[in-house]
This record gives sequence, C-alpha cells and structure tokens, in this order.
Amino acid sequence: MSSGCPPQSPAVAKTEVAVDGACPLLAATFAYWDNILGPRVRHIWAPRGPPALAVQLGDGDITFLANHTLNGEILRSAESGAVDVKFFVLSEKGVVIVSLIFDGELKGDRNTCALSVILPQAELGFYLPLHAICVDRLKHSIRKGRIWMQKGYNIVSVLTSEIIPIMELLSSMKTHSVPEDIDIKDTVLHDDDIGDSCHEDFLHKAISSHLQTCGCSMVVGSNPDKVNKIVRTLCLFLTPTERRCSRLCKSDGSFSYDTGLFVQGLLKDSTGSFVLPFRQVLYSPYPTTHIDVDVNTVKQMPPCHEHVYTQRRYMRAELGALWKAAGEDDVLPDTVIHTDETFTPDLNIFQDVMHKDTLVMGFLDEVFLLKPGLSLRSTYLAQFLLLLHRKALTLLKYIEDETQKGKKPFRSLRSLKTDLDLTSEGDLNIIMALAEKLKSGLHSFVFGKPFYTSVQERDVLMGF
Repeated sequence: MSSGCPPQSPAVAKTEVAVDGACPLLAATFAYWDNILGPRVRHIWAPRGPPALAVQLGDGDITFLANHTLNGEILRSAESGAVDVKFFVLSEKGVVIVSLIFDGELKGDRNTCALSVILPQAELGFYLPLHAICVDRLKHSIRKGRIWMQKGYNIVSVLTSEIIPIMELLSSMKTHSVPEDIDIKDTVLHDDDIGDSCHEDFLHKAISSHLQTCGCSMVVGSNPDKVNKIVRTLCLFLTPTERRCSRLCKSDGSFSYDTGLFVQGLLKDSTGSFVLPFRQVLYSPYPTTHIDVDVNTVKQMPPCHEHVYTQRRYMRAELGALWKAAGEDDVLPDTVIHTDETFTPDLNIFQDVMHKDTLVMGFLDEVFLLKPGLSLRSTYLAQFLLLLHRKALTLLKYIEDETQKGKKPFRSLRSLKTDLDLTSEGDLNIIMALAEKLKSGLHSFVFGKPFYTSVQERDVLMGF
C-alpha cells in the first residue's frame, strides 16, 4: 500500500496512545498547507499495541492520506473561525477519513489546517452513530487550539488532550455499547412486580427524569449488574441509533464519564464514591439525569435553554482563560473550573426532580398489569413511545400555528397545556424534551431570551 506514497513529511512527530483493548481508529493526524511544500503532516496519533484490524497503515501511508484531505483546500473561502467537516471514503485504500478543516496561524503565516481521524471502511457502520459526538468534541478542541496558535504556542498539546479521550471512548464503545435491539427480559420492565428490582417511586422518577432530559442519563452504582439493568431499561425509551450511542458499565473496572453519550453506566470506586467531571457534564449537548442505584436517588440538570446558556458562558470563560494564559506551561487542565469577573458557574448543577407527571406513572401502573414472559409488554411500550412522539409533533405544529412559524413570540403556554392535555408540569417537560430533539432551540424560543433559574422559571410560567 505504501508504493506511490509521497515522501514522509519532515520531522513528523508521533504519539502512541495506549488504549484498553483494540481501538477502531487507525490514526489521527494534524496537517497544514505549506505555501512552498504543499500539504505537510505535523503530528500523528496512533493506538499502541498489536494491530487487531484487517487494514494496517505505515507512517508513510498515514501521511499520504492526511495529505489527501488538504488537496484542493488552497482556495478555501470560509468565515473566520469556521470549521468545515469533510467525510472521505477511499474504497481503493479501504479506509474512511473524517477531516475538520480550519484556518490558523502557524510559523507566523495564516495556514489552512486539517485535523483528521482515519478508520477502516469496515468500521463505518460502527462509527456513524458516534460521528456527531466526536466532531463536537474535536471542534471545541480546535477552538482552543486556534487560540494557542495565535499566541505562537504548540497546538499539538491541546489537540492531544481531546484525541486521546476520543480514542478511549471509541475503544470502550466497541466492547460495551448498548445493542440496537434490547430484550425486555434484561430490563426492570420484565419483573413480575415493579418492586422486584427497585422501589416504585425510584423507577418512576428515573424514567420520567430520563425523558425530561432528552434521554440523557448517567447511572452510577457499585453493582455492575444492577447498573446495567437500569441502563438497558432507560435505553428502551431511546431510538436504535441513540442506543448505539449508549454504553454499559465495565464489570472489572470503571469508565470515565464521556460527553455526548445518551445513557452510560459508571461504577463507583472502592470507597463508594464517584468523581463527576463538571466540565464534561456541562459540555453535553443536552441536560443529564444522575441516577444512583445504591441509594435510589434521581437528580437532573436544568432544562435545555438554561443548560445551553450556562454551557455557552462557561465555554467563553474557558476560552478567555486560555487567551489570558501567560505561557505555554500555564494552560489550565480540564479539571480546573474556569471563572472570570462576570461568570462563576454554579457547581451544584443537579437538582431534585420537582415535577410529577402522569404519562410515565400511568404507563408503569398499566405495564405491570400485563403478564410477563410474553410480547405484550414490548408492544405496550412501543405504543407508549408512539404516543409521546405524536404528542411532540402535535406540540411543534401547535407552536408553529400560534407563532406563524416563528414570526412572532409564543405567548399562549397556558392554552397549549390545556389544549394538549399537558397541565402537569412533568408531562409538559417530557413532551418539550422530545420536541427539542426534533426541533433544536425550541426551549429557548418558547421560554424567551431571559434565562431564569428553575424556581423562578416555574413562577413565571404560572403567569401565562
């Protein structure tokens, strides 16, 4: 495969990444366009260990593929700060390349750069559901990297801080991802009685909060079997694609929390505690539910519009702190909470589930009346999910009609709750969360630009 490859880029540094198990990625590269030499590779990241994949690449092959992504980008015209995502499927090489193209200052000149990940074409089906997660995380790494380049520092250290966790994430998803098809026998919904595996109120709160936070939850506990049973139960309320973006816990160890997954199981350490990374949780695209199966507690983050607002403010604070760093050694690790004069994040981001609902409560009351061991409960669950989906579509259509498709503000929330039978705040939150996934930005549009705390928001909603 190396025949016909261009010569290796001069002084290409390489970082070998040790991952647990076989990593589906072949390599990641950072390349830039040199006005004299053309596309050049600056750094290569490759998983360490014996290759477990059919496609094997040498450094020369990786360089050739990285150069391929920059060919034709010399006349690239894009807004300042824009990041273009390009997807290359090279069947003749048997590989797929995902490249993020951006501009940055390198060696005193403005250059077109590319951060790419290379994986075998056979892994395309595995990677596609995780594509958005990887791209979002790499984009923010590029935002930080462009600041570092502007200051004349080495961008590789910033990129490495995100590329290594992504390799670890893909490796863990290869072995512990939730399958598309879940057997209801492996979930709590197969029990003879709602109290067989967990307390009735706990299961109700867990599912209700899970739906209110757009299907994003972390399940924490000391018993891996109990954690995974709740993970599979919550995944029943997700689409098959979303299930493939969910992860079971590891019985002989513990994964770290990963931004962007829908449901993930996490084990506590030997002392019975689990350190939750504030930054990674805040950077998730949707708010998250925290479920502790040891003490049967359920807590949730504020709704989508508050979550996004806090996320953007923290992101600006993080980038601002990076810009103010006096030297390359002063870069702050991801575990440090970034603050500035105008914004100090509230570290207590998880709240008790305050809103009761009737949708999930009615579903649980009725599903356990059906005889287990048959397909009745699976069919009833499918009908329940279809009902929620139709209510979400109806809510979107209702808001479109009331606002003339967004031309005027929405001011009839009380009428909406009455007309759509969503007078319970928990029911409204569940349907709003499902609608948010269908039409991003719905929460911000409905609740307006002022961002209240959850308690204040409830007081305001009572006036509609």
